[in-house]
Amino acid sequence: MTSVPDNRVLKMALRSMALAVPLLAGFTPMTHAAEGRTEMPRLVREEGRYALMVDGAPYLVLGAQANNSSNWPSVLPQVWPAVEQVQANTLFMPIAWQQIEPKEGQFDFSFLDTLLAQAREHKKHLVLLWFGTWKNNSPSYAPDWVKLDNDRFPRVVSAKGVMRGSLSPLAPATLEADKKAFVTFMRHLKQVDGQQHTVLMVQVENETGTYGAVRDFRPEAQKVFEGKVPADLVKALNKGPGTWKDVFGKDADEFFHAYFTARFVDQVAAAGKAEYPIPLYVNAALRDPFKDQDPYTYSSGGPTWNVLDIWKAAAPSIDLIGPDIYDRGYDFYVKTLEQYKRPDNALLVAETGNDAVYARYVFATLGHQGIGFAPFGIDYTRYVNYPLGAAKIDAESLEPFAMNFKLLGAINRQLAALSLKGKVWGASEPTADHSNTLDLGPYKATVSYGLPQFGDAKPTGNEKPCGGVVIAELAPNEYLVAGYHARVDFSQAVKAGKNGYMMASVEEGHFDDSGKWVFERLWNGDQTDYGLNFTSTPQILKVRFATY
Repeated sequence: MTSVPDNRVLKMALRSMALAVPLLAGFTPMTHAAEGRTEMPRLVREEGRYALMVDGAPYLVLGAQANNSSNWPSVLPQVWPAVEQVQANTLFMPIAWQQIEPKEGQFDFSFLDTLLAQAREHKKHLVLLWFGTWKNNSPSYAPDWVKLDNDRFPRVVSAKGVMRGSLSPLAPATLEADKKAFVTFMRHLKQVDGQQHTVLMVQVENETGTYGAVRDFRPEAQKVFEGKVPADLVKALNKGPGTWKDVFGKDADEFFHAYFTARFVDQVAAAGKAEYPIPLYVNAALRDPFKDQDPYTYSSGGPTWNVLDIWKAAAPSIDLIGPDIYDRGYDFYVKTLEQYKRPDNALLVAETGNDAVYARYVFATLGHQGIGFAPFGIDYTRYVNYPLGAAKIDAESLEPFAMNFKLLGAINRQLAALSLKGKVWGASEPTADHSNTLDLGPYKATVSYGLPQFGDAKPTGNEKPCGGVVIAELAPNEYLVAGYHARVDFSQAVKAGKNGYMMASVEEGHFDDSGKWVFERLWNGDQTDYGLNFTSTPQILKVRFATY
């Protein structure tokens, strides 16, 4: 990770108490490319917080991931209308190994070239997903000459001697073939996008790990398992030397598989990064965030929360690990955000469900300093992954995501810059007590759901959980507040002596293309006596507190 240059982000982010980073509304990949002013996308870190820098300024990824098999030119007309419908700024799209190297050594990048041209036409950024050795633990998107040759490219064998679908991470031939293909892909990407930077990041593999086996038990793998734990891992985890069983006991099998899966991915990533050093990440198929599970019940070896330290040690070329969250439950979702938001890991919700109930979680993601949020299955190909997602995908079902992305898109660069400074809080509607409390330092914000706009009452929650709020500190005693289907009440955390305090002004407005705040009207009296009430109308408020 690179450190943020002194004062650079702050200077870009703040001007006369209003933020002055160019808004997404005035940004397109083509405009800056034509002027020759694009900068390489990169992740920056500041005191354990992160930002994705795009054209030199922090950028919030409001993503839409197409279905896995929508990565063909003939299908793109069914993709772009859905991306536009949700008002995403970034399309996540697979690039399959079988697609670019159907015959060994013969490469075809025609789809990638078509995708880039259309993304620029639609003024969208891209995140590309490399489906190579792993795609949901399987090599289903690897070419036939790889996935059908078990002798050259061996599969994982379970402890009972059963051959599983996953390719072994301990097979040198598989590593070399995947690495060669990925390097060729990244080299081509640099040639066709190295100046315009339409592509912001690349995901290396997809939901790595193995179902139905804790690790590879082939004789070649067993020999490695019976040896010493590699010195780099022992050092990183502050462990003593020894065999895998000596060092890790009952977890030895899973930790072994996680280490060598991560090492495989890291070597692929490092080779690709040597060609074109844009941010690279991996995504995670999850395990229960609250309790131990039998590793046979999830994708063992993938970057689940219990092996994140191993992945961080074994895969330094990977810039971040993003969870794929398909559980609707509030506690599950928020706990997962907490587990993947780490001082050594930028939080990106790499995939999430496309049912309406998931849409509100973008606000909790922002509250955990997330750099992006991407619902899965955003296209009109009529494929649905219900019950993980919506039972039907159409304009109506996507509207909750569109509402949120429209609101957040209007303050994209402001939120991203302030999040890097630790000045952003967010909350999504829970399902138990119908309220959240956000600690802003000098103030507390209570976010309640299911309240009338006038009068005091006990929050009962919305009919279907859909509320969310984001708050950002612009300056001392001045906050940006936005959200939907929620009431926000402020209180002083510490009283200022005998003085009273009040919301001195509540302005509704927006930012123009230069980042200057444009006043529209003042909220007062009825609009502020019972908190700040957000409905289904996109509204952005600038709130200033004062004592009297």
